[in-house]
Amino acid sequence: MNLLSLPHQPLVSIVTPSYNQARYLEQTLRSVLEQDYPRIEYIVIDGASTDGSVEIIQKYENHLAYWVSEKDSGQAEAINKGLARAQGDILAWLNSDDFYFPGAVTAAVKAFESHPAAGLVYGNTVAVDEKGEAIHFPHYAQWGLEDLLTFHILGQPAVFMRRGVLLKAGFLDPSFHFLLDHHLWIRMAALAPLVYVAERWAAGRFHESAKNVLQAAKFGEEAFRILEWAEGDSRVSASLGRIRRQSRAAALRINGRYLLDAGKARESFQSYARSLIAHPATALVEWKRIVFAFLSLFGLGVLQKHYNRWRKARAHKRALTESQGRR
Repeated sequence: MNLLSLPHQPLVSIVTPSYNQARYLEQTLRSVLEQDYPRIEYIVIDGASTDGSVEIIQKYENHLAYWVSEKDSGQAEAINKGLARAQGDILAWLNSDDFYFPGAVTAAVKAFESHPAAGLVYGNTVAVDEKGEAIHFPHYAQWGLEDLLTFHILGQPAVFMRRGVLLKAGFLDPSFHFLLDHHLWIRMAALAPLVYVAERWAAGRFHESAKNVLQAAKFGEEAFRILEWAEGDSRVSASLGRIRRQSRAAALRINGRYLLDAGKARESFQSYARSLIAHPATALVEWKRIVFAFLSLFGLGVLQKHYNRWRKARAHKRALTESQGRR
């Protein structure tokens, strides 16, 4: 992408919260530092890691605007600490086990330039495994506030925010630990439009120690908390009122998904069944998972493992084909 085509080059601030992810941290840092955009302020907030992360950060400290390694209360506090220090017109955070693809920051800046009313822009995020190999290509589209209230999930690593809108919405709520980003996107969507760019900007990593794997069952609990919050928040309650059944069905659906990932088949199927009762069309978006949850009740959950392996192989083949096509 031609940088000279941009009317001006706003400062982009990127925050990386880090805690004991030395295995992946260097790839994360390099993916930011090797972007082709010339005005990046990079801030790393480490939570007193003990696994060699600090030594990796020190290796790149001359390229960082700021870094610190000290105890904190968790991811939200670390991100908020970095965002409070950031000076950029455009802000983002990139977790220490995720990474950007080349050109992502330039593409995000261009999207903001093309859509001056946008409060948030987002691209595609590829799900990768611990080796960085593609395992899934999630579907994204142009979504708005009501879509977020029905739990259309943005790929957080590929989200960039306009500073003024973020400051009006407020930073992350530290009481959320799993859907903290989704809660923020809803608050921002109530203030300004979202803009989707159908380009691959980032990779989100799934591995055994990641929250989305290790504590999968807790994500659904926060989906219900978000709906409770939305009922009482004047910025979004009217929108929620128009889609209350769909929103409840979507919360039950996401709860079923994460319970299934956590190996809790019975609880998963019960949640999916309640989702079907609340709003069938919303539940049936994940009909394959509903089938797997049902089969797991009879000891046939191994079929999902075979399906996951097939999906991973297909994703890897797609990534390889696309890589060869770019050569």
